[in-house]
Parts: sequence; structure tokens; C-alpha cells
Amino acid sequence: MSQVDEIRMQVMWNRLISVVEEQALTLLRTAFSTSVREAGDLSAGVFDPEGRMLAQAVTGTPGHVNTMAEAVLHFIAEIPREEMYPGDTYATNDPWKGTGHLHDITMVSPSFKGDELVGFFACTAHVVDVGGRGFGADGKSVYEEGIQIPIIKFAERGAVNKDLLKILRLNVRQSDQVVGDFYALAACNDVGHNRLIEMLEEIGLPNLDTLGEFIFTRTAAAVKERLAALPKGSWTNDMLTDGYDAPVRLQAKVTISDDGVLVDFDGTSGMSKWGINCPMIYTKAYASYAIKCVVAPDIPNNSASLAAFDVTSPVNIVNAERPAPVSVRHVIGHMVPDVVLGALAQALPGQVQAEGAGALWNIHISARPAAGQQGRRAEVLMFNSGGMGARPTLDGLGATAFPSGVHTMPIEATEHTGPIIIWRKELRPDSGGDGEMRGGLGQIIEIAPMEGHEFDFSAMFDRVGTPARGRDGGQDGAAGRVELDDGTVMRPKGWQHVPAGRRLILQAPGGGGFGDPARRSNEARSDDVLKGYVTGGDK
Repeated sequence: MSQVDEIRMQVMWNRLISVVEEQALTLLRTAFSTSVREAGDLSAGVFDPEGRMLAQAVTGTPGHVNTMAEAVLHFIAEIPREEMYPGDTYATNDPWKGTGHLHDITMVSPSFKGDELVGFFACTAHVVDVGGRGFGADGKSVYEEGIQIPIIKFAERGAVNKDLLKILRLNVRQSDQVVGDFYALAACNDVGHNRLIEMLEEIGLPNLDTLGEFIFTRTAAAVKERLAALPKGSWTNDMLTDGYDAPVRLQAKVTISDDGVLVDFDGTSGMSKWGINCPMIYTKAYASYAIKCVVAPDIPNNSASLAAFDVTSPVNIVNAERPAPVSVRHVIGHMVPDVVLGALAQALPGQVQAEGAGALWNIHISARPAAGQQGRRAEVLMFNSGGMGARPTLDGLGATAFPSGVHTMPIEATEHTGPIIIWRKELRPDSGGDGEMRGGLGQIIEIAPMEGHEFDFSAMFDRVGTPARGRDGGQDGAAGRVELDDGTVMRPKGWQHVPAGRRLILQAPGGGGFGDPARRSNEARSDDVLKGYVTGGDK
């Protein structure tokens, strides 16, 4: 390939990324659920006819993107090629073939140029409700957690499956929002397809074969070069998380060889009877993300880069088998990067960040009028974040959703969806672990039902009993705390009640510090006090 041809291919590669980014932005603009349009809890990507991911949108989460890379293969295995037609769209929320729990809908659409199948577009999004017990950890099996949608045609030749929509409407609480999100997902793939065909016709390519070969060979070569520079061997790390009613131990053995990186979760706690179990497809997504953050953060994410990483585990909480409850699988899944990074820190001393809050402090609120009162009912989903761990040369970021990368929901958008008031949402002083580099701060959120209302809430919090650990001499971050404004301590997981007139106070955990605190500069300490990050009091 000549230098001119290589430049041309690189331009088309960038163009392909812009295609999938427009695909994702279509979903952001048209989605009904606040978790999608406000927080960006979604993914979008384009795949070749064999189901290999060519490019992903910048907008999206690792848990969605990397599971989608495997999920498309399940769709191809389920629906024969001869039953695929232009105008088709397929859907599922199968936790073991999609993204790990029922609340995420994955849609895949074949892309035809004339009669030729040139690829697939896929997208995922978290919908506000799937029926069952609601978004929470209290289920004892996946059957209690909501409606299960097998890999099925949402549309065939452009005609929407009305029977599927009827079933959805009868099984979810917020039917208009959920059905609206289904249409938004389908529209997202349609936009990607239309832009791809415009691109192929403009540049005179019959299909994606040549461009796909260029993307995969260049990516594989770049990853191989990075692997060659790494130390070879095996390193093991373990970590405790809160669990539901007892701590959960996560253990990972990371082995680096010339061929790739293997993560083995043998030694991790067994499956839980509560809905914090994590299917392997989601565990693999976040373990791969952790490796990539250290090994190849600037190399585009596609099937060739992911192929260098493998994840294995016996049956346990990170490799849960059906019909285990998995509704809040993200609580364990978001902890996976920290346990993997802890092993990589042994291989690359002084180069890996400290532990952070990890799991999102999601809260699902089911609001209703109090006894004898009139008012509205609503399901409200709010995303909140603790602090990131400190980095080797930088303080940790406060109230930042690492590793998921979702956005913080604006207060106004959250209040608009239901009868609640958010009285306070601010950084939590003294919550970042001390160190040469300080851990990121958590945040304090104070939520109350509107006058005449009450609500139940699903707690999905962690790092309450097991705070984020510092690294290389850095101190631990502050643990989280959940309570009512009268001092009543609430559980970090499970459905609970906030009566009329009371306020729920969430204190999200902080990230661990990095390096000896004695080496923190006087200037940095003065700045911390000036900005109110540190008060000198207890954490």
C-alpha cells in the first residue's frame, strides 16, 4: 500500500468514527430516559459482516461498548443470514448475551448496500424500567428482575413488531419512556447506516473489507508493540468490596506475555444470592478496559485491540451463571478495574493510579403521594459519583464516574422527572485520601420527596464498609455513608423508605491518595484549604 493510500485509509477511518459518533448523538437527542439523554449511559458502534467491531463512538461507557463487541456475535449466531433483510432491527436485554443486566437494551441492525451485507450497526442504552422488582439488588433470581427479551426482531423490513411493543407496555411501569427508547435505539442505527452508505458511495468503495483490513492490521501491530515493551510475568491482587450482606472478595491474577494479557479471577467470592452478580461478558468488558487504560490508552478500541486481552474465571460472582440475579451487576463490575489495576501496579510500579470510589452511586426512586394525599407517581433514576483515585502525577478527579465515564445528571433534569427535590449536591470536603497526590473528592447529595409525597429508593452503593485504598504510601479515601436527616443510618444496598418530611443524605466515598503525604507540596496543601477541599477535620 502506497503512502497516499495509507493516508486515504486513515482519513476514512476517522470518517467512520465520525459516523458512529453521529449515531450515538442521535440516541442522545431522541432518548426518553434521563439515564441516556443526560448521563450518556449508552454505546454505539459499527461492525464488519463477521461481527468484528470496526469503530466505536466516543460517547458511551466501556461496559456497554466492550460487551457490545461480543454481543453482536450472539445476534449473528441467533439469526441466520438468509433471514436478515434491509430495514431489519434486532433487540435483546439478555444479561448473558447483552450487557449483563435486564435494564440495558442492545439493538443490532444489518447494513446493506444494495443486496450486499456490508456490516452491522449496534447500540445499547439503559432504560428507566423493565418491570419486576425494579432496578435494585433485592431479587433472588433474574426472573424476579424484570421482563426478559430474547434476541428477537424489533423490526423486519422496516415493519415494527407490534406484538413485542404490546408485551413491553404490559410489563413495565413507564411504558411510554421505554417504548420511546426502543424507537430511539432503532433510529440511532438507521442514522449510522445512512451515513455509512453515503460515505461508501462518496469515496467509491463497494464495502468495508479494505478499510476493515487496514483498521485491524494497524491496530494489532500497535498493540503488539506496546505489549513488547511491558515486563513479562504474573502478578496477583485482591480487594474487598461491601457486597450486600457480607463483604465480597475480588481477586485477579494478571499475566503479561508476548501474545497478550490474561486476567484470571480464580479466588474471587462465589455467586451471591442477591442481585449483585456479574455475568462474564460484563466482567470481561471492564477488565479489558483497565488493561487498555495502562497498556494502550491512545490506541482505538476495536476488535483487534480487544483481542489481545483475555479473561477467565471459575463460576463465581464475576462469572455468574443463569438464573443468578444480576440487576446491579455494575456495583461489582465497576470494581473490577481497581483490582486489575492493583495487579498491574506491581508490574509497573509508580505508574498506576490509586483505588477510587469505583461503582456509581446510582439511586432509583419510586415516588408516590403520601397516605391521604394527591399527587404524581414517578420512577426516577439518578447517577452520582464518588472520587477517583489519585494518579502518579496528578490529584484524583472529584465526583467523577471512573471507570464507567457516564455524565452527572443535572439536578433540574432529575427533578423534572418526578416529585422530588434535591436540596444539596456538592463536593464532600476531606473525603480524598491524603498523599503526594490527593485522592478525588466524593460528593454530598440531599434528596427529599416533594410536600405530600414519600418515596422508596433502591440503594446501590459501595465503599461504605471498605473504602478505596491509597497506593505507594497514599492514605485511604473516606468511606461512604447513607442516612436520613434525623441521623437514621440506612443500608448501602436494597429497597428502603423515605417518609414524607424526611431527607435522604448520600455521602459518596473519596478516592485513595498516591505517594507519601509528607511529599505533598505546601502550595498544593494551601490550595486544598483555599478551595475547601480540605478543612483539617476528620474525614
